[in-house]
Amino acid sequence: MKVYHTSTKAVPKPDTRHSRSHLDFGKGFYLTPIEQQARDYGWRFLRRGKPAAMNIYRLDDDIPDATCKVFAAYDGEWLDFIAACRKGRPHRAYDVITGGIANDQVFNTVDLYLQGLITRGQALYRLRWKKPNLQICITSQAVLNRHLRFVKSIELKP
Repeated sequence: MKVYHTSTKAVPKPDTRHSRSHLDFGKGFYLTPIEQQARDYGWRFLRRGKPAAMNIYRLDDDIPDATCKVFAAYDGEWLDFIAACRKGRPHRAYDVITGGIANDQVFNTVDLYLQGLITRGQALYRLRWKKPNLQICITSQAVLNRHLRFVKSIELKP
C-alpha cells in the first residue's frame, strides 16, 4: 500500500528514535495512506516558514511478524489508548497501530477529557460526529526495516 509521511526533509531511512513522546499512539514512525491528509499536514511547517517534504513509501499489506492494533472508530477503547499515550503511559504491546488522528477538533475534546473537564461519556458523545482521518504508527524498528520501502520525496510548496 502507498503511504505518506510529511516532514521538513526527505526521510529515506525512517526510524523510531526521532519520534516525540506523548503522541496519539506513542513513540513511533507515523504514516497515512491518505495523500491529502499528508499534504495538509505539510502546511503546519510551511506556515512557520519551514520547508515541507511529503515522503512516499510502500508498506507491505501483510505484516505477519508484527503485533497490530486497529481502531476502527473514535470509541472508548481508542479514547483510553490515546489518553494513556498522551499522558506518557505508552503501550508496550503493539508494533503497528492504525486508527483515527486526534486532529485539532478531536484534540479539543480529548484535551477536555484529559483535564477532567468533561466525562468519558461526554467525550465519546462529541467524538461520534467526527469522521476519522487515518494514521499508522509503526513502533518497531525491525518492522520498519522489513516492511516499509522509500519511494521518493516531494517538496511541498505554499
